[in-house]
Amino acid sequence: MALAAASVSVLHLPAISLPLPCLQGSNPSRPSLGLTNALPWRRRGGRGAGAVAGAVRCAKRTGKRRYPSEKKRLDRRHKELLRKAAPEEGSAGREAGYWRLSKLAVPARDDPGKDLAGVSPPLLQAIAKALKFPVSSMLPEEAFTVIRKSFDARKILKEPQFVYTVDVDVKRLLDLEPRTWDFIARLEPKLGTIEYMRDEKVASDLVSMLNVYKQGSDGELGINDTVNNGSICSPRKKPRVAVVGSGPSGLFASLVLGELGAEVTLIERGQPVEQRGRDIGALVVRRILHSESNFCFGEGGAGTWSDGKLVTRIGRNTDGVQAVMKTFVQFGGPPNILVDGKPHLGTDKLVPLLRNFRHHLKELGVNIIFNTRVDDLVVEGGQVKGVVVSDSRLQLGSPNQTLSFDAVVLAVGHSARDTYSMLLRHNVDMHPKSFAVGLRIEHPQELINDIQYSELAAEVHKGRGRIPVADYKIVKSFGEGDAELPEQNRSCYSFCMCPGGQVVLTSTNPSELCINGMSFSRRASKWANSAFVATVSSHDFRPFESHGSLAGVEFQREFERRAATMGGGNFVVPAQCVTDFLSNRLSVTTLPPSSYRLGVRPSKLHELFPSHITEVLQQSIIMIEEEMPGFVSSEALLHGVETRTSSPLQISRNTGTYESTSLQGLYPIGEGAGYAGGILSASVDGMYCGFALAKQLSLFHGDIESTLGKAQNQKGFVKY
Repeated sequence: MALAAASVSVLHLPAISLPLPCLQGSNPSRPSLGLTNALPWRRRGGRGAGAVAGAVRCAKRTGKRRYPSEKKRLDRRHKELLRKAAPEEGSAGREAGYWRLSKLAVPARDDPGKDLAGVSPPLLQAIAKALKFPVSSMLPEEAFTVIRKSFDARKILKEPQFVYTVDVDVKRLLDLEPRTWDFIARLEPKLGTIEYMRDEKVASDLVSMLNVYKQGSDGELGINDTVNNGSICSPRKKPRVAVVGSGPSGLFASLVLGELGAEVTLIERGQPVEQRGRDIGALVVRRILHSESNFCFGEGGAGTWSDGKLVTRIGRNTDGVQAVMKTFVQFGGPPNILVDGKPHLGTDKLVPLLRNFRHHLKELGVNIIFNTRVDDLVVEGGQVKGVVVSDSRLQLGSPNQTLSFDAVVLAVGHSARDTYSMLLRHNVDMHPKSFAVGLRIEHPQELINDIQYSELAAEVHKGRGRIPVADYKIVKSFGEGDAELPEQNRSCYSFCMCPGGQVVLTSTNPSELCINGMSFSRRASKWANSAFVATVSSHDFRPFESHGSLAGVEFQREFERRAATMGGGNFVVPAQCVTDFLSNRLSVTTLPPSSYRLGVRPSKLHELFPSHITEVLQQSIIMIEEEMPGFVSSEALLHGVETRTSSPLQISRNTGTYESTSLQGLYPIGEGAGYAGGILSASVDGMYCGFALAKQLSLFHGDIESTLGKAQNQKGFVKY
């Protein structure tokens, strides 16, 4: 079936849309998806022969358009910048506050490299250019703070460059170099490039911020005080809260509630990270799958054995995100994650961080119970009163225990399918949501470095060089806006790209097979892998409508079982060369090397998914080759199957309180509930749920946003 292609883009470093030509009619320079003979792909820049099977309709290009509402918003923002930059009568005017300079470019050949985030002489030259100051060597380094540093190697640039965002402390700059005043006075705000901040904005890690709050520095009541007829009474009994799941959302909910005085019990079905690591080792070496302690279940959640990415679409500079990032540093994360344009931790950094997090929670009095599965909720009169738990190391139906709580925070991950079934029995309001499925594609890392960096690839040195290990981000849309055929409206994109990483098994059931990627902090592996997935929605779930809100879950299971059958069992993964996948054939019995340690088996992955999904994946790969010559290669290997990109459903909850719309006392949060898409967004969701629940329990009396930044002048607080 022909699909309509629209708004096609390939994103390099950093992500930016680059238009690609639409495929129309037949073109002998592109391969046919129906060919059975071999395609003569070259390693770099090659093109296959053959005609495209079926014309692909192109949607009407609209280009970049400013809608009236967006234009008004930008105009208002610009006027606000001008107002802030204008000195007020009786005030210090531009002599106070700071300027934020963005998009300061330093050629890669001049920059000290990815691991250094200080103010270097080449950066001073870029700052001097932005300030229009004639002599960069006269600028004092102490007046500038690097807020962000990223690497840009897009092909449209003359040469790769590091891009900085820098804050200028005006008072300090004038104290150290008074001759800069004329240049500061003439600065004009430019949206997205030069912005003036009259009042210094600060953010703290959550522990420090909550300590300030508890000190009552703003005159509010202490967390354990209550008011009775105008007088302060003795502390009341602490409310008891269960947090189910120790992934990012569960950990941050526990942290906030524990700091604010609740009696928190954190229930985790899996093992602490130390034992979890041993269980994962048993899986990849001896093929022993522990159903409750694996790549998905255990302390830290599924993100622990991953790339540890800390990227988000919810706003990098928001108070919540900054508080979470600084909390990671507080618990042992490397400080450079606060500056890196694409921050990531890696499994080797996440494990000790989680250990420190756990120790702090215990010091707060949080009761952490591992190897404990929540089998049921205790519900009375439409309200959750507790949970029924059992030892997760034993089979279902083993002796259980009932625990009473005032509230239950549900922070399970997207693989807790038994929990979804349990919620369905209680008629909890939830519904299928869109997610994505596909394959994981792997290349030699040197090939990706070469494609993205050309001659600069020699500077990578397996993650130890000046230049970061190359990655990529790909986004394409097909049939966009086609009202007559909504089932054909889908996107295809890369997901969880792991440079210098490896493909790992994320199955939780031996009869099902699914995979993911992971990497360590240095990203020193010789492989690069990424999920390559297409969006699926309710139109795709129709064969599973009898499962109700779990239709998406059954959709996932269908293809995980097919992949297990294709692999032949024993956790062997079905795999196929990219060139064969494009040609709908299986021509080789020997596959290129793979990082997957449990073995790969040549398989017809083009027969795994329905044809409309397969065609989207194939067409997208062809288009990527246009912008990244060499991406289609005999060295490129596809692995099946990637299905757990995000939760297949969403549990309905109230926006302000985070409480379930159908069951009082239940608070669904994080990625498993359908409200997050990664470590950072899940952490923020858990944090805000903690504040919302604490407010309902009368533990918290302030405004969340103002509290996050209220300790402005406290020691240890830094501006961003």
